[in-house]
Amino acid sequence: MIKVLFLSPWYPNRYDPMAGLFVQKHAEAVSLYCDVRVLYVHADENIICFEPEIKKHSTFSELTIYYPVKKNNPFYIIQKIFNFSMAYYKGIKYLNEENFIPDIIHVNILTRTGIIAYLLKFWKGIPYVITEHWTRYLPDRKAFNGTIRKAITKIVVKNAAAILPVSLMLKNAMLSHKLKNPNYEIIDNVLDPAFFKTYSIISRSKKRIILVSCFIETAKNVKGILRVLAKLSLHRSDFELVIIGTGPDFQKISNYSNELNLTDNFVRFIGEKTSEEVAEWVYNSDFFILFSNYETAGIVITESLALGKPVLTTRVGIAEDYINENNGIIIDIQDEIALLDKINYMLDNFQSFDSNKIRTEIRNKFSYEKIGKQITNIYKNILRI
Repeated sequence: MIKVLFLSPWYPNRYDPMAGLFVQKHAEAVSLYCDVRVLYVHADENIICFEPEIKKHSTFSELTIYYPVKKNNPFYIIQKIFNFSMAYYKGIKYLNEENFIPDIIHVNILTRTGIIAYLLKFWKGIPYVITEHWTRYLPDRKAFNGTIRKAITKIVVKNAAAILPVSLMLKNAMLSHKLKNPNYEIIDNVLDPAFFKTYSIISRSKKRIILVSCFIETAKNVKGILRVLAKLSLHRSDFELVIIGTGPDFQKISNYSNELNLTDNFVRFIGEKTSEEVAEWVYNSDFFILFSNYETAGIVITESLALGKPVLTTRVGIAEDYINENNGIIIDIQDEIALLDKINYMLDNFQSFDSNKIRTEIRNKFSYEKIGKQITNIYKNILRI
């Protein structure tokens, strides 16, 4: 069985159980076919020494090393770099002592973890692949900056055995920055099994639009949706928008909804929910809406499709890879006139979309088994086994 070491700068931890959850799901998918360990290091201002934490799941295990940093330290940057490096050293040493020497390293999200994998490749001869999720390469973000960062990232990408972005849009964005590698292959995110289930139908009086958001307004443009709904509410009252989630701009967006007199009348904020609760809410809605300014993937799109719900979305992430006339509508970013028109259309025509057909076409593409096997086959080609 292939031994795989996952590295990621974003990962669920004791301060944020939702951080990098998509990486954890990829690790779990791969662990169906490989021996997987996750090594994650996390800066912590509340500790004075390194604190390892081991968590075992049914098919893989995680080693988290919390390392001390103090922002009021005049040598903060030096301390952080040194302790970051030491945390990885301690983690790799521990795994070696447990007789876990990886055949391949799976890097997630550049560039820091990529440097670790690059060094291990030349020190131990272990090949590495890179899965990228970050929006910073997208032209609308303009966040891939710095001469040194760009130069190091190009070296790390060039020396990887494969680059595995989560969407075609992200692949093209990376290539536009001259992040060259002869082996690019798109690997989708994994869908939680909750989105493959069937739920009881709950009666309601209004047509329901659903949105799942992490409430980062620069990315998600929830205010744009609210402005459009405020205009729509002047002409019809047979709808509601249910918004699931929380995040840094939650209160600001909630206040904005109040200012537009939408809350309770047309908009409901129901907070953070478990995957199964989210799936049940989506199942009991009529269509999903996404008005983001940018996404690298947009897993919420496929979650909705897996539940048989049509999607109204902007041209972001995987939208153009999976949305067609049979399962939804794509509009341009920030086009509120088009959004108003298409919401109106969807409220009157969502029944014309074949829910069973939508569900059947998407479900087989995003399971743990399908994605895990796809990634494992890439490993096998690299290792020639």
